[in-house]
Amino acid sequence: MTKKCELTGVLPLKGHNVSHSNNKTKRRFLPNLKKISFKSEILKRNVRLNVSNAALRTVDFKGGLDKFLKTAKSKNLSKRVKKLKLSIVSQK
Repeated sequence: MTKKCELTGVLPLKGHNVSHSNNKTKRRFLPNLKKISFKSEILKRNVRLNVSNAALRTVDFKGGLDKFLKTAKSKNLSKRVKKLKLSIVSQK
């Protein structure tokens, strides 16, 4: 599984570990991903997604997965979530 958030599209960043003697070695900054089950009221089922902690807070702020997907831009979403978005928009 890729280290990518399915809702926001956040990917790992690249950078350096810098020692006291200023030696630089490559490293990756991984996003804080969690597997979370969201409940969709419109589809009446649970959806399990690989989501970053920041995206989880955004979904809670918007008022649930359905409301988040209605306002989310499709370019950031994964293929599976794009299908969910289409089914949610067509239901209501």
